[in-house]
Amino acid sequence: MLQLIYIVAFTVLALLAMANLIRSLLTLGIESQRQFSPQRVTHPELLDSDGHVIDEPLLVMRSLSVEDARAQLDAIYRESPSYGDDARGETQA
Repeated sequence: MLQLIYIVAFTVLALLAMANLIRSLLTLGIESQRQFSPQRVTHPELLDSDGHVIDEPLLVMRSLSVEDARAQLDAIYRESPSYGDDARGETQA
C-alpha cells in the first residue's frame, strides 16, 4: 500500500514538473518573438552637467615597468611619517 502512495505521489510531481517545463518553454518562445525597442541607459558618471553624454576618455593609463612601480612605492614609503621609527617608536639618529 505504501509503495502505491509513493508511485502516485511521484507521478503527480513528475506531471507537475513537466507541465511547468512546457509552460516555461512556451513563455520563453513567446517572449523571444517580441520586438523590443532598444533604450540606451547611460551611467550618470558618463553625463556632463547638462545631461549630455561625454565623448572624451575619462581615464588615461600608461603601463609601468616593475622597477618604476617599485621606485614609486619606495618613494611613498620614505615620505611616510613612520619611515625613521624603529620598533619602540624612537627616531633613528
